[in-house]
Amino acid sequence: MECIFCKIAAREIPAKIVYEDERVMAFHDINPVAPVHVLLIPKKHIPDLTAITAEDAGTIGHLHLVAVKLATELGVADSGFRVLNNCKADGGQMVYHLHFHLIGGRPLRGMA
Repeated sequence: MECIFCKIAAREIPAKIVYEDERVMAFHDINPVAPVHVLLIPKKHIPDLTAITAEDAGTIGHLHLVAVKLATELGVADSGFRVLNNCKADGGQMVYHLHFHLIGGRPLRGMA
């Protein structure tokens, strides 16, 4: 297994985990861009957003519900936050395991 996020999900690499269940995991980004910066991943290896299938719909929906739960728990739900996915090279994806960034805790500018 070469994927760093698969290794984190398998607990082969340590991470500051803030949420985990049978389908998804969330942990703090090691290079945060805001006071709250958490990565949410499906435990199933999916390379990027274009690789999801109808079979993955439940997990992807669940992941977004977890994002809202964490935004509330981390204190950014009322003030606002961003959930971001970078897809493939031109989209800025650096780790080829589907993941979403939950970012908040300060005003976020740019990107409409």
